[in-house]
Amino acid sequence: MKIPHQLIQSLHAAKGFNSNAFEALHNTRETITSVRINPFKTAIEKLSFDNPQQVGWCKNGYYLSERPSFTFDPFFHAGAYYVQEASSMFLWQILQQTVATTNNKKVLDVCAAPGGKSTLLSTYFNNGLVVSNEVIKQRANILTENITKWGLPNVVVTNNDPKQFKQLENYFDVIVVDAPCSGSGLFRKDEEAINEWSENNVMLCNQRQQRIIADVMNCLKQDGILIYSTCSYSIEENETILDWVCNTFNASTIQVELQPQWNITETQSVKHNAYGYRFWPYQVKGEGFFIAAFKKNNGAFEHTKIKTQSFISPSKNEIQIMQSFIQLPSKYSFFKQNENIKAVENIWLNELQTLAKYLFIKKAGVEFGTIKGRDFIPSHELAVSVFSSENISTIELNKEQALQYLRRQEIDLHAEKGWQLVAYCGLPLGWIKVLPNRINNYYPNEWRILKQ
Repeated sequence: MKIPHQLIQSLHAAKGFNSNAFEALHNTRETITSVRINPFKTAIEKLSFDNPQQVGWCKNGYYLSERPSFTFDPFFHAGAYYVQEASSMFLWQILQQTVATTNNKKVLDVCAAPGGKSTLLSTYFNNGLVVSNEVIKQRANILTENITKWGLPNVVVTNNDPKQFKQLENYFDVIVVDAPCSGSGLFRKDEEAINEWSENNVMLCNQRQQRIIADVMNCLKQDGILIYSTCSYSIEENETILDWVCNTFNASTIQVELQPQWNITETQSVKHNAYGYRFWPYQVKGEGFFIAAFKKNNGAFEHTKIKTQSFISPSKNEIQIMQSFIQLPSKYSFFKQNENIKAVENIWLNELQTLAKYLFIKKAGVEFGTIKGRDFIPSHELAVSVFSSENISTIELNKEQALQYLRRQEIDLHAEKGWQLVAYCGLPLGWIKVLPNRINNYYPNEWRILKQ
C-alpha cells in the first residue's frame, strides 16, 4: 500500500507518530473486525461469534476473531448488533466521563450516517432524545434503515444542513460532530481513500469542519458538551480544529482519563493546549481515529420556548383498532404523519413538535402502522422495535427460512391466517400475512438481501 509522501511528512509533528511502524502496518493488510451489541435485544453469548473479546473502552463492544458474512446473519438484520470500528466506540468512554446523568438529555449527532455513533448514543441516552442528522439524502436513507433496525424509540432522524439548527438556540445537552474528513485513518479498510487524499482536500475538510461546528455551537446549552471526532490523522483536521474552537467560542477543553493498556495517545493543541486523543493503529487494536471534548461556558441552560407545530392525533376508533392488534405501551403518545401512526414517549412529544417546526424529519419514534377501514396494517418499524410482542402471534424460523424471508422470497409455513410476526432465535425480523392460498412477505423491498 503506497501511503502519500505528503501525509507521512505532515505527521512527523503529530504526537505518537512513528513513520516506520505506520508504513509497516499499512503493508500488512491486517484487518480488525468489531461489533457493538444492542443490549436491549440480546447478549453477546446468544450470538454465533467465536471467542469474542471485549473492547476495553466500550462495555458493549467486541472484537471478533474473524470477519463473518454479516449479510447472511439474521441477527444482523434483526438489529442485534452494529458493525462498528472499535476506535470510534471510544465515544462511549467520553460520555461516561463527561455527562453526569443520562436522564432526559437532548443529544444531537450532526453528521450521523451511516448510524454507528447514533445507535451508540441512543443506547447510552436510552432515557433521553437523540436527534440523528444527515445532510445527504441518500445517506439519510441508510441512516434511517440502521436506526430502524436498532429498534429504540428515542431517536429522531432529520435530513438537514447543519445551519438549519441555528434556530434551536441553547437546546441540546450534548452535540457530537463526527466531521467529514480526508479519511486517512481508514486507509487499511478502504484503499480508494488513498487515491482521494490530497493536501488540498485536507484543507477543504478543515474549512468544512469549522463551518459545521460554527453552525451548531449556539444550539448547545451552557455547560453542554461538544464532542468532535474524525477518522483523519492530519493535524489540520484535529489539533488545529481544537485551537480554532478555543479561539472562536467560550469553551473549555476536557481531559479524559485513560487506562495504560489502551495505548491511546493523549495529545494537546499547539496554542491552547486543548486535549485530544489519537488512535494509532500500530498501538491500538483499531483504525486511525481522533476525538476530543469541550464544555461550553456561555449561553443559557434552557431553550427559549417557542410556538410548536401541532400533530394530528389518531381518533379513538383508530386507537381501539390498534389495541385489538397489540398492547399499546404506556407513557407514549401517538400521532399521525400522513396516514402513518407513530409513537413517541410522552415527555418528548412537545420537543418533537418543536423540531418539526424547523427541520425535515424522516423518522421519529416508532411507526406502528396505518388504519385501512377496520384493519390495522402493522409497520416494519413496529416489528423490529424493542416494544413487547408478547401478545402477537409469532412464528420462529430456522436460519434457512430466515434468509429466505430476508431475501423477500416465499417461505413454506403452516400458520394461522392473518398477520404473523416472524422471528429468528427469538428476535423479530418482520411481518408476513397468511392468506388462504399464499403467504405474503412484507419485508421492506429496498432492504432485501440480493446476494445468493
